[in-house]
Amino acid sequence: MSIVLINPNLVAQRNDPFTTGIVYMPISLAYLAGALRAAGHALQVIDAYAAAPRQARREGNFNFYGLTAAQVAERIPADAQVVFLYAINLTNHLSSLALVRAARAAAPAAKLVVMENTQAVTAYALSEVAAEFYAAGADFVLTGEAERRALRLLDALQAGAPAALRTIDGLGSPDFYNLPAGFMDESQLDALPLPAWDLFPLENYWSLRFAHGPLSAERYLPLLTSRGCPYPCGFCVVPATNRQKWRPRSAANVVDEIEHFQKTLGVSEFHVEDLDPTISDERIRAICAEILRRDLQVTWKIAAGTKVETMRDEETIDQMAAAGCRYISISPETGSPRLLKLMRKPFNLQYAVRLVKRMNQVGIRSQACFVLGYPGETPEDRRMTWDLVHDLTQVGVDEVALFIVTPVPGSSIHKQFSGYASLSELNFSPTWREDYAELARFRLRLYAHFLWWKLRYHPLKLLRQPFNFLRRRFETKMEMVPYRALALRWLAR
Repeated sequence: MSIVLINPNLVAQRNDPFTTGIVYMPISLAYLAGALRAAGHALQVIDAYAAAPRQARREGNFNFYGLTAAQVAERIPADAQVVFLYAINLTNHLSSLALVRAARAAAPAAKLVVMENTQAVTAYALSEVAAEFYAAGADFVLTGEAERRALRLLDALQAGAPAALRTIDGLGSPDFYNLPAGFMDESQLDALPLPAWDLFPLENYWSLRFAHGPLSAERYLPLLTSRGCPYPCGFCVVPATNRQKWRPRSAANVVDEIEHFQKTLGVSEFHVEDLDPTISDERIRAICAEILRRDLQVTWKIAAGTKVETMRDEETIDQMAAAGCRYISISPETGSPRLLKLMRKPFNLQYAVRLVKRMNQVGIRSQACFVLGYPGETPEDRRMTWDLVHDLTQVGVDEVALFIVTPVPGSSIHKQFSGYASLSELNFSPTWREDYAELARFRLRLYAHFLWWKLRYHPLKLLRQPFNFLRRRFETKMEMVPYRALALRWLAR
C-alpha cells in the first residue's frame, strides 16, 4: 500500500524554553517504518519538525518549529492510502491535531491513523484523548506497540474487511476500542528490522548540535535496548501503556545495531532512550562485554533515565564506563520516603548516593531528576528533596532536573487536576496550576543552591561547563539546555 508516516512539529511553551522544546528523535516511528518497508509497503516519511527545524512560528502561548500544516499537506501524495501520525509527545498535541486536520483535507480518501508512543514518559495514552483526534478527522488510533498491529491493520484495509478491523487489539475508532492484548518478547524484539533512519532527515537533526541527551559528537542516534518498565509510579503514563511489563533485546542484538550504524552512518554516539535499560544487571553487563569484545569505539549515554538500584554494584558502573558509557540519568523524584510511597515509586535513596559517587569516580556524568508538586506533597517533603540534592551534589552528581508534576493522560493522577486549556499545556512547567508560582520559586532557589554546592564541592566541574558550552561538546544537559533555549528563541524572534 501507499503509506505516509508523519512526525509532528516541535512545540515549545513560549514562557518556558528550558523544559519544553526538547528534541526527541522519533525512534518508534523509525521502527514502524522499518517494519512496513520489510513487509513490502511503499513509504514516505514527512518529519514536520526535522524537515525544516529552523523555520518557526508563533501560535498563542506556543512556538511551533518545522513545516507548517499546509506545507505538510502539500507533501502528502494524492494517492496515499494510509497516513500514520505519530503522537510522539504530549507537549506536541496541538501540532498533532493540526496535522490530522491538514492530512484529512489533503487526502480525503486516505485512512488516518494516530499512533501511540509507548516508550516515553513524555507521551500520553491515546485511549484517554482519542475523541479529540476523531473530531479532527482521524479514522483510528493505534495503541500498544505498533509494528505488528500496523501490519494487521494494513492487511484488513487492503482486503476491504471492516469486520477484521474489530478484531485487532490496540486499535480504536469512533465506533470501538480494543485494549492491547500483549507485548513482544525478547525473540520478537530481536527479530524486528532496524529503525529505518535512512528515510529521515538525519543531517538536519545533527546540524542542530542539541538533542535530548547531552550531545558531544557531530552525529548521534537514539537506541531502544528494551521496552517497558515494571514500576507503577502514579505520575507516569508508562504503567498504562506498558502494564508494568519490561522486555529486553538481547545484548548481541543491541550491539549489532550499534555496530551497523557506526559502519553505515558513521555514528559514534548513541543515546539510550529506554524507560529502564538496566532492569537486568546481567544483560547490561553482557552489552558492555560485547562492545568491548568487538572493540567498538563508541560513546553511549542513558539519556532517558534508569532505575539506579537495578545496577547491582560499583562493578557494574565500572564495566559500563569501560564500554563507553559517559552519562547516566536516574530519578529519585523526591527525598521524602513518605512521598515515594504515595507515588508508588520504590527507590533506595542511600543506594543512589553510593552509586552516584562511583559514577563520579570513573568519569560517568550523572543526572538526578525530581518532581515537585505531587498531590499530597508538604513543605517538609520538599525540604527532604532539598537535603537529598545537597547530598548527591556533595558526592559528585553533575546536574539535577526539577520538574513540576503535570497530569499526563493515562497516569493515575490525571483526573486530580483541572484548569488547563490544552493538552499541550501539560508539560513540566504547568503555569495553569494554582500553586505554580510557589513551586517555581522553590525550583529556582534549589537550582541556585545546587550550583553553589557544586562550586563548593567540585569547583573544577563547574568551571569546565562554560568551555563545554562554547565548544558545543556537552557533557550534561545543563550545559546544553541554555544553548538549545537560545537557539529556539532566536528562531522564533
